[in-house]
Amino acid sequence: MNTGLRITAFAAALAATFGTAYGVGQGIDPVVADTPPKHEDEHPRPAPEPEESGGHAGHETPPAGGLQISEGGYTLDLETPRVTAGQRADLRFTLRDDSGRAVTAYQREHEKEVHLIVASRDLVTYRHLHPTRAADGTWSTPVDLPRAGGYRVFADFTPANKDARNLTLGADLAASGPYRPKELPAPSGTARTSGYAVKVAGALRPGKASELKLKVSRAGKPVTDLQPYLGAYGHLVALRSGDLAYLHVHPNGEPGDGTTRPGPDISFTATAPSAGSYRLFLDFKHEGKVHTAAFTVRAGGAAAAEPGTPEGHADDGHGH
Repeated sequence: MNTGLRITAFAAALAATFGTAYGVGQGIDPVVADTPPKHEDEHPRPAPEPEESGGHAGHETPPAGGLQISEGGYTLDLETPRVTAGQRADLRFTLRDDSGRAVTAYQREHEKEVHLIVASRDLVTYRHLHPTRAADGTWSTPVDLPRAGGYRVFADFTPANKDARNLTLGADLAASGPYRPKELPAPSGTARTSGYAVKVAGALRPGKASELKLKVSRAGKPVTDLQPYLGAYGHLVALRSGDLAYLHVHPNGEPGDGTTRPGPDISFTATAPSAGSYRLFLDFKHEGKVHTAAFTVRAGGAAAAEPGTPEGHADDGHGH
């Protein structure tokens, strides 16, 4: 997963479909909205320094990811395009090269070869999964989606080929059953999950790198002993409302490099590809469990909620 805020561009690629800053699961990772499974571990990456002027020091705004099923000579072949809501299923997929062959060699990113994100189109349900690969290149992971409707699957990976770049491919997934879409949660500077409160400060700006700081607390006291998760103290994925464009934001500093301490503040540098509403999903680990906090923010406005704004939360968020 490369490039600051691909906001993994785990949560802006989703412009034409649900093709994202928390839940948990066994073989399954963070989950939001509804009861998620249990979690294990996740990843970091050095992020660019925030910039004073618009743009990225002469570079264009990083493109959103996950909007295409094929890109750069690789294709996401989702072998399980449909599941039943409320029932645990085996989600299977293969990443293929331009010759149609299954890819079996990858660069490890944040301790994993492939990071898989599943999010509902209304951005209420979120899963960060870590699938396992069979010898023939087929990937699989258990998944339990609580509600019927449309979902977007994002595969974040970097092939082992020389000079290969990080890619995020996306495909649609349908969960059958009675369906009632939910409204996007109102913007808020605070999210609550599993007894924790997470506050976000900073602004998400379109076309310009900016810093977002998240502070974790429990029972009114700052949490100062967060544990590394996939190589970082926090993992943030952002998805753009409307098309689910996928952006992966990387933390500023890594555990042990002298620039990051184990909480309560977690800092990220992110760049939104456009103005609009985004859903941020933050994964963090404490006392051996991974938790997910979810926020709705507006690019171009303050990330923190205005006085009187309802607090954001991850429905039935789970720890890992």
